[in-house]
Amino acid sequence: MNWTLEVVLVPVTDLDRAKEFYGTQCGFKTDLDTEVAPGIRIIQLTPPGSRCSIALQSGMPMAPGQQQMAPGSLQGMQLCVTDIEAARAELVSRGVEVSPVQHVGAEGWTEGKGETWNSFMFFQDPDGNGWTVQEAPSDLSER
Repeated sequence: MNWTLEVVLVPVTDLDRAKEFYGTQCGFKTDLDTEVAPGIRIIQLTPPGSRCSIALQSGMPMAPGQQQMAPGSLQGMQLCVTDIEAARAELVSRGVEVSPVQHVGAEGWTEGKGETWNSFMFFQDPDGNGWTVQEAPSDLSER
């Protein structure tokens, strides 16, 4: 049996603002925007080429034993691209504030590209949820 990670909940304060950020500025595809029951809205968006989506929701009761994440508390979600400089240029052109391309060296984070698997950039959504973008040597289907 396969266990696939397909949806990650991103805690936000304003669904429409977050949908605009992820959909328009980041270029994620809106798969779903619906009210599943009175007062319960779910928006699902998928990064280009990804098999995993993000979900934005309001009014959804938590499952037993789970706690609500505060908006902005999700940190370290990681996207992979095969051309980090082109990906950065695209995000910047769409109005996303994104860090310079960086790599990890002997002194910690250093500006500029590193070797294979060692080029990163970082951005946050309007609530402060933090994202990492890493350059991969090839598309996932080729690894």
